[in-house]
Amino acid sequence: MSLDMKNNVAQLDALSARLSGAVLLSGDSDYDDVRRVHNGMIDRRPAVIARSQGAADVVDALAFGIEQGLEVAVRGGGHNVAGRAVCEGGLMIDLSLMKGIWVDPANRRVRAQAGVCWAEFNRATQLHGLATTGGAVGTTGIAGLTLGGGFGYLMGKYGYTVDNLVSVELVTVDGEVLTASEQENSELFWGLRGGGGNFGIATSFEYALHPVGPVVHGGLVAFAEEDAAGTLAFLRSLAEESDDDITAVCSMTHAPDGSGRKLAAMLVCHCGGQHRAEPVLDKIRGLAPPVIDRLGPIEYTELNLLLDPGFPKLAMNYWKSCFVADLTDEVVAILNEQFRLCPSTMSKLIVESPHGAALRKKPDATAFPHRSKGFSIMILAQWKDSKETDANIAWARETYERLLPHAQQGGYINYLDEDDIENRTRQVLGANFQRLQALKDRYDPQNILHLNQNIPPSLAN
Repeated sequence: MSLDMKNNVAQLDALSARLSGAVLLSGDSDYDDVRRVHNGMIDRRPAVIARSQGAADVVDALAFGIEQGLEVAVRGGGHNVAGRAVCEGGLMIDLSLMKGIWVDPANRRVRAQAGVCWAEFNRATQLHGLATTGGAVGTTGIAGLTLGGGFGYLMGKYGYTVDNLVSVELVTVDGEVLTASEQENSELFWGLRGGGGNFGIATSFEYALHPVGPVVHGGLVAFAEEDAAGTLAFLRSLAEESDDDITAVCSMTHAPDGSGRKLAAMLVCHCGGQHRAEPVLDKIRGLAPPVIDRLGPIEYTELNLLLDPGFPKLAMNYWKSCFVADLTDEVVAILNEQFRLCPSTMSKLIVESPHGAALRKKPDATAFPHRSKGFSIMILAQWKDSKETDANIAWARETYERLLPHAQQGGYINYLDEDDIENRTRQVLGANFQRLQALKDRYDPQNILHLNQNIPPSLAN
């Protein structure tokens, strides 16, 4: 339902008077900037944008949306490749101004508001030589990544982001402000660690921190395209060796100089100290003659910015993803063949290997269920010219379809595209889905918060 401005001036004025942040309508100076999320394919126009600056603003904005019968979208840091952070003709609750970060170095804890991005988070915690598992792209918001599980450079050593979550402040559709933790609302806390934005609007997060940096060892190394099999074999060996101190990501990508040259790249983070890291980095360099070698001591904050130029805001994005149990010869051949057919020099195939601490919990310890050995493959189609949209989407879908016979059930929920959110959310949550649905029945039985990786209430089935 859209908002009729002429008949709702009084209600809008009342909302504006209550909020600390601005209420934006079409035509306001900031409206177009705020409504756009990272993915340039998403071009929706909310009737109202409520720019919240704290939990009280979120309570009032959500109440307004429900009273007016508006579709409600919630925007955190603003990446949201699937586009669920913004709606057409409804209410967008924008949390991107909520940037508070409070570090407690003595107790190794940090609380951060829902508009914080990982570059901001890392900058604040690294002042104290502390970090937690977080996004490898600095412009990723902490909220969406955390609620969906959380891959990152420290997952081998310290587990997924959800494994480091201590508590969440949550605004429910009933207007309550709850704390969810192991001690308080523990079942809700279980669901928030992987169940996304289904149960309320998370306004702040408390994390455990660990001694990391300020300098770690790693960075970027890239080889010729024909050496991709070697880099993937190394990733497979890391998964078998279970060296917790190192996390590596392999990517079939294009040279950063704009030449379009296809490369097999690896991003590496080793947090085990120089004497343990250097032999591993030397082993990586020896896989093949490097085209690019930027391995060595690197500030942890800098490491987490290396991918940012490859993810420009408002580039068009279409992602597909799956898990495979092993990087078999057949899977590697598909990746090589499909990458050669890639129509855009901005696109990538990314392979990640959760291991170590990330796999030591049981699948039902958190709502995020992925605790088995395997590899996450992300097909990242990215381009700038709208005339190339069909070709790029077709390439991503074809690559995914070719991988499906080798794929496991499930996938990383934060990588789901719009089609997959509708069709695969139950699958990727696996055996935890029914327990999550019971939480949905309790906290959002009308499915007001459905613009997410949605878990429909049982009455909607």
